Amino acid sequence: MNHFTLSASVVTPYDQTVERVRELLADAGFGVLTEIDLAATLRAKLGVEIEPRIILGACRPALAHQALELDSRVATLLPCNVVVAAAVGGATVEVFDPAVMTQFSPALAGVAADARARLSGMMSALTGDVEDPHATRA
Repeated sequence: MNHFTLSASVVTPYDQTVERVRELLADAGFGVLTEIDLAATLRAKLGVEIEPRIILGACRPALAHQALELDSRVATLLPCNVVVAAAVGGATVEVFDPAVMTQFSPALAGVAADARARLSGMMSALTGDVEDPHATRA
């Protein structure tokens, strides 16, 4: 399992990328259920400074319900985590690849394919192309 995320690099500043990712997730039918500001959390808990980084817990309820009906253990992998991090010259975005779920439970293949297609489309819209979602764009 070499690749377990879909990733992209963009030249858009971090704050703008976070907002764009939120918009594109909504366009793909996902809502953001949770939000963790990693930089603020690590600063508060450990006194360390890292570049801005946020985890958005995205969910498409219909897909989550389908997945839970097929294998209730999938709850440990929900919601789909989308990470936006500040980077030199822009930001990076990583999403847990739903296809990986099929390695744990083959019954999830259809749900994982639907989620992956939606999230890959979101990543492609973010970078402005339709290339391999594992590729990075500057």
